[in-house]
Amino acid sequence: MIEKKFVSHNLKEFKIQEFIINEIGTAGYSHIEIQKTPLGEKVIIYTSRPGLMVGRKGENIKKLTEVLKTKFKMENPQIEIADVDNPSLNPQAVAERVVYVLERFGPKRFKATGYKALQQMMDGGATGAEIVISGKIPSSRSRTWRFYAGYLKKSGDISESFVKKCKTTAHLKSGAVGIKVSILTPDVELPDKIIEKTIKMEEVKDGNTKTKTDKGNE
Repeated sequence: MIEKKFVSHNLKEFKIQEFIINEIGTAGYSHIEIQKTPLGEKVIIYTSRPGLMVGRKGENIKKLTEVLKTKFKMENPQIEIADVDNPSLNPQAVAERVVYVLERFGPKRFKATGYKALQQMMDGGATGAEIVISGKIPSSRSRTWRFYAGYLKKSGDISESFVKKCKTTAHLKSGAVGIKVSILTPDVELPDKIIEKTIKMEEVKDGNTKTKTDKGNE
């Protein structure tokens, strides 16, 4: 019973997220959270561009509130816009930014778009980052392009539990293009990190003490 409620909650959250992306767009969008409160249900929308998400005179919020009541049967929905602390370390925000650029300006400068997004992630403090773009870009034949920098775990517990990942799709005239973003944030402590330590040794010879310095790895 608990599992069904959990699946139902996640499915509902996914459908609402899909609706927000289709209706408002992906620019600056990160993710949503749904919380139950004594007054009803609260939907928190995380974005790096709050003004764009709210809309002119709050028209987007009014529209979303009405849809949440009628289509998703939410009781007294309350929408809250939250700012993303560091969009460059949020894979969803980075991926949606790439999608926005590709859909608006086309695939001709996809390399510049990929390198720019990658540089922004590294400037934001990422230990390692990767962007994979797959599809009919820039030619009519499907290809895969990978942009990567820094140190990024590709397997093991660190990759599964701590590397932040996101997949999304850009819809271009040539067809659908897949975007995959992976980020290893600086707060993750790696088990195989090498720490350099300075070791001091004292050599006693003929009554005189001589200090030697050596370096060791842990």
